Formats: sequence, C-alpha cells, structure tokens
Amino acid sequence: MTTLSATMNWQLLAQKALDGERLTMEEALSVLEADNDELLPILQAAFTVRKHYYGKKVKLNMIINAKSGLCPEDCGYCSQSIVSTAPVKKYTLLDKDTLLAGAREAMSRKAGTYCIVAAGKGPTDKELQQVVEAVKEIRDTMPLKICACLGILKDGQAKQLAEAGVHRYNHNLNTSRANYPSITTTHTYDQRVETVEEVKSYGMSPCSGVIIGMGETNQEIVEMAYSLRDLDADSIPINFLNAIPGTPLENAGRTPAMKGLKVLALFRFICPSKEIRVAGGREVNLRTLQPMSLYAANSLFVGDYLTTAGQEVTTDHHIIEDMGFEIEMCAL
Repeated sequence: MTTLSATMNWQLLAQKALDGERLTMEEALSVLEADNDELLPILQAAFTVRKHYYGKKVKLNMIINAKSGLCPEDCGYCSQSIVSTAPVKKYTLLDKDTLLAGAREAMSRKAGTYCIVAAGKGPTDKELQQVVEAVKEIRDTMPLKICACLGILKDGQAKQLAEAGVHRYNHNLNTSRANYPSITTTHTYDQRVETVEEVKSYGMSPCSGVIIGMGETNQEIVEMAYSLRDLDADSIPINFLNAIPGTPLENAGRTPAMKGLKVLALFRFICPSKEIRVAGGREVNLRTLQPMSLYAANSLFVGDYLTTAGQEVTTDHHIIEDMGFEIEMCAL
C-alpha cells in the first residue's frame, strides 16, 4: 500500500500554507513520517513559504538567565526545577546594571531581541519592579526589542510590563495538552494558555513554543502546532530537549537531526507567517545539520541558553553568511 508521504507533492503543502489553509492531520503527519530521502524536497517547500514572508533575513535573539535555580516548579526537563539535582548556579534576580550589561552584549552579538528570563512560577511585585526599571532604561538607550519570560503573571503585572516597553512576552506551551501532566504537575496547560492570552490583551506580542523530545507522539507534535496557530503566537521557539543529568528526563534520547528538520518544516507549513525560531538544544540535536534549519526557520538564539551552553556566536554568524542569508537588524 502506498502511504500519503510517499506520494505527496510537498509544494502543494507550501501553496496551501500560502493560501492560508490549515493542513489536515493526515497531511501534517506525512511531513513527520516521510522517508529521509524526502527531506530536501520538504525543506525546499518550507523555504518557499519562509521566503515569501521573510525573504532571506534571520532574526537573532539573546537570553539572559536573570534568576536561576530557585524554582518551586517540577518541570521534568528543567535543571532549575525543585526536583532537579543538576549542579546549576542559584541566584536571585539580577540587578539593573547587570541586566543593562546583558542588553549591551546582545547588541554586540547582532541580536535584535533581548530576552530577560527568570526561573520561578511567577514574579513577586519587587522582582517585577526591578525588571520594569531595567526595561525602561534599555528602551531609552538602546535599539533593542525586549522579551520578558517571568512565568505566570498576577493581576496588573502584564499591564506594568507593557507600559514599561516590553515588546514581547514568552510563555511556552512546551508540549501537548495530553502529554502535559507527565511533564509538569505544579501548574496546568490551561494556565499557560491563559498567560499568553493575558499578555496579548495588553498589546504585547505573544511568544510561545515547544520542546521536542519529551515522549510526545507525532500526532501530539502536530497538535502542538495547531494549538500555537489557534493561539496566534507571533513567535514560536522550537526547542529540542537537551537531556540534562539530574533532571527526570535525563535519560531521554536526542531527536534525530533529520526528524528535527521535519518538525521545523511542519511548523512553517502550519504557522506560515510566524517567526519560527530554532531554540534550545539545536546544537546537540541538529548537530551538523543546523545550517539547513534556516530553510524553514527565520530566527535563532545566539550564545548560551539558561543553564546550557550554546555555540560560538561567530559560528552562527558564519552559518548565516555561508548559507546566503543575512542578519535582520532591529528596527523599532
């Protein structure tokens, strides 16, 4: 019997995406389940969509781990969670001068977006005020977009961040609704959705993504993409699990590089006009195939992540140049 993926014209999926049509579950699964010999035609089709919306521009983002290792949550993938025994640095929220220094470093790396990330269920009022003060000064002195990732927000906190000048708020769905209880029990999938909807209501750009490699099925990967399409997330970071010793998922295997590239293509087909960002774990999962990710994705993190190392920033700059793409500088 001939499978759908064996007979699929991938450019038809690209045209469907460009026409604003939603892929069927069967079509979406055909991307993930395609033979590896089909990878280049799939990426070519994904590039058709990517080029339509973003040309050959690549957006760069930099993270600062603004508060580390003091999180009461039990997220199984995270080295900073309360259930992790990984030897990570532990410190309270960084002071304003350190956050400002991070912003200057982001500019030196040619990043257009500076991501202030703090471990925890959500910020205290004091922590929020520290972030607000830093954001105001960054906005006054540097041409950077600011993304905050501070957890679940209390009443009034989203309004304060928006008024301070935060452009974007990140709160990842991480996995499918069905898989969520196996990953985290200290908060719910719906709380994450509600947080994204809250920041949207105050005019901040919603950023929400996933982590691939946490025991989800291919159908659940498709459901994640559908969920982010329905949520209308402007920016979608695609993380690949970096299994850290000392975390509950320490023995999870890596995502094969070709599978990872198919995932990126899938998200481009389902969320065609959105910023698709190759995020954490790309170095250890995509390995030598990282350059090919740019045919589907239009955004990268540069430098280190929260508690894991990235690759040399110059390596990413060279990948972009060698692949014939160019860095998109920040335009506020």
